[in-house]
Amino acid sequence: MYQAVNYVSAEEALSVIQSNQRVFVHGSACTPLYMMRELGKQSHRLKNVELVFITVQGDIEVDKPQYQDSFRINSLFVSASIRQAVNDGRADFVPVFLSDIPDLFRSVLKPEIALIQVSPPDEHGYCSLGVSVDVARSAVANAKHVIAQVNPKVPRTHGDGAIHTSRFTHCVFYEEELPQVNYAEKMGPDELTIGKYVAELIDDGSTLQMGIGTIPDAVFRSLHNHKHLGIHTEMCSDGIVELFEKDIIDNTKKRIHPFKAVTGFAVGTNKLYNYVNDNPSFAFLDIDYVNDPHVIRRNPKVIAINSAIEVDITGQVCADSIGTYQFSGIGGQMDFMRGAALSEGGKPIIALTSRTSKAVPRIVPALKPGAGVVTTRGHVHYIITEFGVAYLYGKTSASVQKHSSIFHIPMTGNG
Repeated sequence: MYQAVNYVSAEEALSVIQSNQRVFVHGSACTPLYMMRELGKQSHRLKNVELVFITVQGDIEVDKPQYQDSFRINSLFVSASIRQAVNDGRADFVPVFLSDIPDLFRSVLKPEIALIQVSPPDEHGYCSLGVSVDVARSAVANAKHVIAQVNPKVPRTHGDGAIHTSRFTHCVFYEEELPQVNYAEKMGPDELTIGKYVAELIDDGSTLQMGIGTIPDAVFRSLHNHKHLGIHTEMCSDGIVELFEKDIIDNTKKRIHPFKAVTGFAVGTNKLYNYVNDNPSFAFLDIDYVNDPHVIRRNPKVIAINSAIEVDITGQVCADSIGTYQFSGIGGQMDFMRGAALSEGGKPIIALTSRTSKAVPRIVPALKPGAGVVTTRGHVHYIITEFGVAYLYGKTSASVQKHSSIFHIPMTGNG
């Protein structure tokens, strides 16, 4: 029979963490910011605690220079919160496919402790990992101890995120708003134009994967005349909600998980968090399944839409760094680019504005020195900017050069 949760203070819960241990920290919109602030207060007793996570949202406190002897961040994706620490050398970065991270937690990066944020328990004693199941499911399964911040603001999602309270070493009750990101606020005319170009490549009955940023929401705005769209994506944002409400997304044509939108995590505003709360049409699943190219390909007409920092004229895609400056991570781009290419009628798409906000070209003759290649030229099919669509699949190197005129690319130097 389910026993009520015995809540303790953050100080007591975090006392489980000792020097030289590896601690997984829940990420994205479920980043346990209160517990991270409280962990910072215990820095005086801790040395060389390794904090492992993917994206985190908000100010996690412990990335600041004064904590570097107590905590060492080992990030599997560089988000804005810890970007400066990584590039200053106070934090580490592991380049890894998102789909491979659960395996890391079973082997070389097995955590002693998982620090997570969950919904309150239901009458059966089950909490939910909320809008960030992704790699957290594996981290919890492999950790010796699990410390949970229980927050009524965390949505209860369906899928792989259910965890019984008996699994928790300690629970701390603390209510706070989840971090919110409104990608639509940054959307400009170039992104809207790109969204229209992408929408023209999407057939009715397609299954969509959207990456992070403003362009995915711009694509959603251009899909209001489509029918029977499906979702199988590593992440989703606010743009998905209106298409659900208008029944444009109904997931009826999917071969696997029909009638359900499959995702690993969600990042957006309360509009999105409220919509996925206890919504059985969403399945938040373990990322080693969601991002498995062999799973992705099973749906027909998979459209993978991802962005990049820089693309060279041969089609090499740099999506994680600006030269040697580490900006983000490998993430799941290649998982879905390959999965879409293998899907019957699928289309892998890289979509980006041709220039940055500072007018620096992003389609260039050669990548900046030190830039990492996330998606190889052998995997690229479509490159889309506000100037048009380039289809590179099966093209010779010489013919690819001709696309430079479409994108207004100078063919000498890096612009």
